[in-house]
Amino acid sequence: MEIRYTQEGDIAALKQVLDQTDLFPSHMLGDMLKGFLEGETDDLWLTLEVDGTACGFCYANPEQMTEETWSILALALDPAHQGNGAGAQLIRQMEAQIEDQGGRVIIVDTSGTDACVKTRAFYEKAGYTEEARIRDFWAKGDDKVTFWKTLT
Repeated sequence: MEIRYTQEGDIAALKQVLDQTDLFPSHMLGDMLKGFLEGETDDLWLTLEVDGTACGFCYANPEQMTEETWSILALALDPAHQGNGAGAQLIRQMEAQIEDQGGRVIIVDTSGTDACVKTRAFYEKAGYTEEARIRDFWAKGDDKVTFWKTLT
């Protein structure tokens, strides 16, 4: 298992991960990665590779108009690699990268639905604290749950 910066050659495999997890539509991935791959953004993209195949990723960027606050906007793993500690390694590596960039706080937004119970438990286990809940944010009956973690 290796965690490294995302490369253009990872896109096809990561689209398959997105198709399996339904995190967001996979056709969006290429445009989302463009600025990072071309060195035109402060975004961070990390890929989890197992046996030469990209099987997960984590995406974060600095929050505008803040002092060293970052948001983790996406974390996805091939379902075959979920539950074995790979996600925890990926999030720890992203935290280290953010800290190396001078980051001091990380925010993660997720859904309050029953379908995201495991996601919320994952972030709590990784040391994140539920900081806020905005009712009906994503849709009626689907709260936005914001987690917070300090790095310093």
